Amino acid sequence: MRRLIFGRLAQLPLILLVIYTITLALAWAVPGNPLENPEGRQPPAAVVEAMKRQYNLDSFPRFYFSYLTSATGIDYASDLVSGRLAEQREQAEAAGVAAPPRYIFDLGPSLKYEDWRVNEIVAGALPVSIVLGFAAILIALVVGLLAGVIGAVKPNSAADIATLVIALIGISLPSFVVGMLLLIVFAVSFSFFPVGGWGKPSQMVLPAVTLSLPFAAYIARLTRMGMIEALGADYIRTARAKGLAENTVLFKHALKNAFLPVLSYLGPATAFAMTGSFVVEKVFNVPGLGQHFINGVLNKDLFLIMGVVLIFATLLVLFNLIVDVLYRWVDPRIS
Repeated sequence: MRRLIFGRLAQLPLILLVIYTITLALAWAVPGNPLENPEGRQPPAAVVEAMKRQYNLDSFPRFYFSYLTSATGIDYASDLVSGRLAEQREQAEAAGVAAPPRYIFDLGPSLKYEDWRVNEIVAGALPVSIVLGFAAILIALVVGLLAGVIGAVKPNSAADIATLVIALIGISLPSFVVGMLLLIVFAVSFSFFPVGGWGKPSQMVLPAVTLSLPFAAYIARLTRMGMIEALGADYIRTARAKGLAENTVLFKHALKNAFLPVLSYLGPATAFAMTGSFVVEKVFNVPGLGQHFINGVLNKDLFLIMGVVLIFATLLVLFNLIVDVLYRWVDPRIS
């Protein structure tokens, strides 16, 4: 188990480096200038060029390595060892001003949100996305497992066909379509829930349900297939022959093995639900990380784009690691 954990953690820097390189190359190739504001005053060309040099936006190699050393903590460690960090604090105290915040893993300044650093944006938005994502995954687990078990117990029945149709709809319909339908029905027509926003439990229901539907549909399909296979196994027939209650056979014996494919799916699904809910956050005006990522792409805010992508990639690797550990805990035979 320790070898698995340390091995995966050792792979994390290399995975993030590959993701960072590919994402930055794609974002750099997108046309547009993040320093221009078509709707406001246009700064002089000399000012724009100076800002490009300041943020290394005039050279891909310089931006690549400067951001890499900043985001990985190399700059912070270098300033700490050389004493520059203490000098900056002393100079700020001598001037009677507060020292600018220094982060170990500095994701840089936002080019669109003035006086905001990406670390501050992530710190404010990531908890919102985490809460929304976990709520969606919990709903998806409950609905998906129940639907899958019902479909497996009575295959080809009306209940089974209904769950399959609902699962197909959940997978096929885009999130923005489901979100708009839920808004029209439950927020506008009947006023059961608020139209949007964040901060109250009632404001979480519609976005969490919208975000959970594709995951619930996929979990239902995985559970149904796994349960049908498990219910035909010899150990299930033995358990029934011993006179065990049907609920015990279904949920303690069959579902335990049928849950393994669902468990492997939960790793990337949870990471995506927490940081990949871009459309849902935009539809329901949820101030999460996904909405900031969309704004970063629209404004070509390279610092914000790279910060969000690195956070998402880190969560994805860590959740996959957690799933692998849980795999061995659920079934010790897996090596």
